[in-house]
Amino acid sequence: MRNHLVRWSVTVGVTLAVVAPLAGSANATVVTPPTARDGRLTQVGPIAEFGFPSWYRDSTGLRLEACTTMDDPYCAVLPDEVPDPDQPVSYPDNFPGEFFYQLVDSTLTLSDGSRAVIGMNVEGAWAAEEVRDGDQMVFGRVRIRFDAAAGKRFRITHPYGIDDLTADDKGVRMTEDIGTVPGAFGGVFNSRIGPFLKWDPAVSPAAPTGYTGDPGVEHKVVGSPYNTNFIRIEELNPATGAVLQQVGYTDLFSVQGRLATNAGVDVNQATYTTGSDGNGVVEVYATSEPGQAIEIAANPALKIRNTALRGDSNGHYYGRFPLTDPLPDGAGIEIVNASDRPVATKTRKLVDVVQVTRAEYDADAHTLTVAATSSDHDSNPGVLSVTGYGPITGTAFTNVLVPPAAITVTSSGGGSATASLVGSGATFGPDAPVAAASSDSTAVSGQTVKLDGTGSAGAIDSYRWEQTEGPAVTLTGGTTASASFVPTAPGTYTFALTVTGPGGQGAPATVKVTVVPATVPVANAGADQTVTRGKAVTLNGSSSSNVESYSWKQVSGPAVTLAGATSAKPTFTYPSQALPASPGPNASFVYNNDPVVFELTVTNPNGKSTALVTIKPQPESFTGLTVRYRTGNNEWRISGNSNLLVGQRITAVLGGTLTGRVIGTATVDAAGAFSIRVTGPAPVLNPTPTISLVTTTGGQQLAFAVNVTN
Repeated sequence: MRNHLVRWSVTVGVTLAVVAPLAGSANATVVTPPTARDGRLTQVGPIAEFGFPSWYRDSTGLRLEACTTMDDPYCAVLPDEVPDPDQPVSYPDNFPGEFFYQLVDSTLTLSDGSRAVIGMNVEGAWAAEEVRDGDQMVFGRVRIRFDAAAGKRFRITHPYGIDDLTADDKGVRMTEDIGTVPGAFGGVFNSRIGPFLKWDPAVSPAAPTGYTGDPGVEHKVVGSPYNTNFIRIEELNPATGAVLQQVGYTDLFSVQGRLATNAGVDVNQATYTTGSDGNGVVEVYATSEPGQAIEIAANPALKIRNTALRGDSNGHYYGRFPLTDPLPDGAGIEIVNASDRPVATKTRKLVDVVQVTRAEYDADAHTLTVAATSSDHDSNPGVLSVTGYGPITGTAFTNVLVPPAAITVTSSGGGSATASLVGSGATFGPDAPVAAASSDSTAVSGQTVKLDGTGSAGAIDSYRWEQTEGPAVTLTGGTTASASFVPTAPGTYTFALTVTGPGGQGAPATVKVTVVPATVPVANAGADQTVTRGKAVTLNGSSSSNVESYSWKQVSGPAVTLAGATSAKPTFTYPSQALPASPGPNASFVYNNDPVVFELTVTNPNGKSTALVTIKPQPESFTGLTVRYRTGNNEWRISGNSNLLVGQRITAVLGGTLTGRVIGTATVDAAGAFSIRVTGPAPVLNPTPTISLVTTTGGQQLAFAVNVTN
């Protein structure tokens, strides 16, 4: 048997989850196939005794069960996945760390002799990579692995779609895991896996009976939702995406999957009803596949005999069984699927049936009234309680200012029920609005002063401003939220704002305005700043005095776009230094790391004033710079450190200026380090070869000597 069961890490934080097309030059992009998808995974089966689904079904009706044993050559787990491979698999003490419902891979040799492996699996595993109840998860995986030079771009077409991948220094390494949430077993439906792949029945030999294939024999398959039952790897132009050449193709796959023979069983509800004498019934609601032998197991403590449940064509089952004695504390029942081999079993504690008969809220009295019944009617009935409020005593719960949308009643017998509330009482109306008034922080005689009532709260139909103190003025917009006036003399001016709405008229709010004699404005453009290129910058002219209007303009430096140029605090983004274009040379390249200078002009009716502010780029320097060129393999190795730790990009070019051919570009990491390791272009060896460096944050190093070796 071909050993294709190679363990690949399932640690969620380690794998690259590709769940949607990524932008631009991203290393991994999921491409939408040109044909519409036809088929997928559709149903998850009952939970088996080991906490995973018994099976998964696809849109063709094919059901596959979990391969969790070591004794089936067509559906086995690796021995090193089981704590003691010499003992039978058992849960939880000797259960595999991972297993598969579908395990499909294809290995092909590419035109350069390297080997590519593509895996397409439905895998069961543990969130913390150890067997622990509650950590069970099932996910769909697409994994692609092959060696390639960094920067090469490929399109891989496979049965479950198309991936556009760019190699890094480790080659092509892509893993997509969808559904890695413990207990959320339907999450795998969101993956690209499905329908299941199986051996093509038109190609001999046929798959072993009961299996989708023999994993030890490579074979053609069917099942792709896009009818792409093959692997095709094409090299693309890194910039345009045009196909350069096909570098690999195969339509042979290793396939592992076992057709589900067991249907399992889920118990949706198991309840009891008892009378005052303790006699009553047990009712069971279960689900499985249609046509199964679903039974309640014999229970001597309850005097229940082994009895079949009644089923329908949709896989729903119901049973009603007698109780002839009082129910023991903590009593439970066992439901079995006798059709399964081994027999599937589920146990469930019996709970009473709770019914909410009244759930009312009185908005006037602030009371919550709840009534409910339990199916436990024996001589010592259970206690019914409302979650968050307490036991039901026949008396309303008081001082309930804000009720929940629904209440839940629980029983000491284990049952529960939820019901929506019905409200009563007078309807609510809006409160009287609350007025709030403010004004400009500075006011000068002869200049417009603004009054602001937009901070008023509540439902407002009308505003009214009135002057209550100071030399008489004419109000503009006196019936709007924002009014204004022009004072003719210095002094104190007082105004009252009254707001009215459907809830009535609120108390007036007052605002005092102190008006000073008219003076010429004084501009203050704020302190000079030193900032990192590429970052947002805020200018500050708020320390200017006697201002009626602001106007900012750029005087010098790299051109920027100023937002809010007529406000006290406009903003702009200091432009990053452009990098030389690859491949070059770049005769017209311009390096500009000059500061940006702005002029602020402030005005009022008495005149204007100006001030300048300079925004300098943060200086950047390099340390530990080493440059090596190896003639034997045409390889550059350039590394060093920057004093700016901001993730900037750095480009190296040939020669003593920044106008030469581009060698390569890298990103400075969080520690300030950078490394460029590429092939070509070759340096001019006579006279002494040099390179120059430039970063997007404005750092530059010109004419650095190159160490040329074999």
